[in-house]
Amino acid sequence: MKKLGLEAFCEIKNWMYRNARPVDLALWKYYFENGNKEAVLSSLAYYQNEDGGFGHALEADSWNPNSSPYTTLYAINILQAMDFKDISHPIMQGIFRFLSSGKHFSKTGWLFSIPTNNEYAHAPWWTYNSDANELESIGVTAELSGFVLKYFDKDTDLYKRVILIMNDIIAKLEIQDSYGDMGIGGYCVLLDTIKQAGIEKQFNYTKLRDVVKGLVYNSIERDTSKWSSYGVRPSNYITTPDSIYYKDNEDIVQKELDYLIETREKCNVWNITWSWFENNEKYPKEFAISENWWKAGKAIEKLVLLRNFERIDCNGEYIF
Repeated sequence: MKKLGLEAFCEIKNWMYRNARPVDLALWKYYFENGNKEAVLSSLAYYQNEDGGFGHALEADSWNPNSSPYTTLYAINILQAMDFKDISHPIMQGIFRFLSSGKHFSKTGWLFSIPTNNEYAHAPWWTYNSDANELESIGVTAELSGFVLKYFDKDTDLYKRVILIMNDIIAKLEIQDSYGDMGIGGYCVLLDTIKQAGIEKQFNYTKLRDVVKGLVYNSIERDTSKWSSYGVRPSNYITTPDSIYYKDNEDIVQKELDYLIETREKCNVWNITWSWFENNEKYPKEFAISENWWKAGKAIEKLVLLRNFERIDCNGEYIF
């Protein structure tokens, strides 16, 4: 079994200290140097707007400073990965305020892209497109609905609206076969949250689980030669051995872990697998910066994955 060794880990650490923005370096310290959540929260707060939402290129492919549902979800995922649950904290209170405001919220849920994206440097998929939003908003709405289920009171208007929207999102599983780039991941989050909330009967959990497991299995690209581009890897859905999707996909997960160890360049982290395509020439400086930001974030993500599957061997040195 291949493992990432101490030398490789130190090379990644050096790269992070030389290149990462403060929020990612705080996350690095939290995950691998016994750092604290407060440092992450302090850095994260600089990306939060007065309306409680997040912008300012926290999601590095969109340089829009205005609050968007997706960039706010990006912040939420950072908090949830740290198991941060203090609902009295100003950051959480701001998120509650933004989601409750109805901003960028339609009859079918939260928008994936917002109009003001067009005014700032961005990847082409962040260009506002009302037609594309019909499909791409499934994932962001599913994940934000999961957050509302976890933290909002059942008597709030937003909670009640989210329950109705969840029924619509789940119904889509029987009437369409495409859910956008992040739709299947959104269904995974929704499935987990339904179980945690104890409302399985309300949504026919067993049937939903089986459908989502099938979607996960079928969406994973099993030709590893295509992973250097935009192929869907198992880690899009499976990040720990405890995942309900792991058993059906164990072999391909192990191949990805080997692949990660094999494909990191010496004295570097992993390259990202996408570009801004037709927007590269329009925003060359911004993309170059965005690329480095992403490399830092993805390095943390990949190392956490390797650690979760016991694929880091640092000669007895403890990696938190």
